Amino acid sequence: MKRTTLLIAGGLLLAAGAFAQAAATPAATTPAAAPAATTPAATTPTTTPGTNSTTDVGAADPTLIGVDKAQQELKEISISKFEDDGFWTGNMMRDDGFITLRRFEGHPADRKPLEGETQAQLNETDKYVLGVKVEHLHRAVTSFSISPTSPLPIPGITKTISVWVVGRNVKHQLYIILDDQFGDRAKVPMGDLAFTGWKRLTAAIPPNIKQVDPRYVGKTGISIRSLLVETDPAETYGSYYIYFDDLTAVTDLFSENNRDADDMVDTAW
Repeated sequence: MKRTTLLIAGGLLLAAGAFAQAAATPAATTPAAAPAATTPAATTPTTTPGTNSTTDVGAADPTLIGVDKAQQELKEISISKFEDDGFWTGNMMRDDGFITLRRFEGHPADRKPLEGETQAQLNETDKYVLGVKVEHLHRAVTSFSISPTSPLPIPGITKTISVWVVGRNVKHQLYIILDDQFGDRAKVPMGDLAFTGWKRLTAAIPPNIKQVDPRYVGKTGISIRSLLVETDPAETYGSYYIYFDDLTAVTDLFSENNRDADDMVDTAW
């Protein structure tokens, strides 16, 4: 009886030892599967208002110019299509030469209709361009300009102004002359004319040009007074030709489109 009891106790001790060894041995683990490679979702390129394409390298980005509020409502609007040559006048010093304006049929092949005009299905006449002929009397540091018969106002906060121009590969410089909200004159460069054929030139409106007076309602925007060409003295001989079409602006219309309908407007005074 005593011998049997010892055998049973020994068996129990062996079983307990085997169980403890099994518990102390770490279980084999299966390596976790590597995460599946993800393919970036395709993105649809968006076109910034006022640019010709999604890859308009070097063009001013209207969304980044003069951002001083949380919300913007940018829209490209037409300022002048140069359909009526009688609306524009040429200006040049008589001692330096003569200037003549005339309209011609034609347009830039790369010109695209404005988004708003397409959505509204507008069929506005746009078959002419404005031609300018300058006849120089002598070499000189001079300039000439074309001006509308009355200033061209731009509503909202203007970000960029663009115009299609035919250059004649000369080193003249094109500027746009503006009046700010307080009537102060500003001269903004649009670029040189050292190219041939049609080219769309764009000027970014610097934030230091005052376009709004926060004390008043309804008084926003700038006005276009003229397009100015400053000539290179080495190129001021013989006749010079330049053509213009489609003067447009990208402007922020958020304040204009979100003003209370019953608010009073201070511009009536």
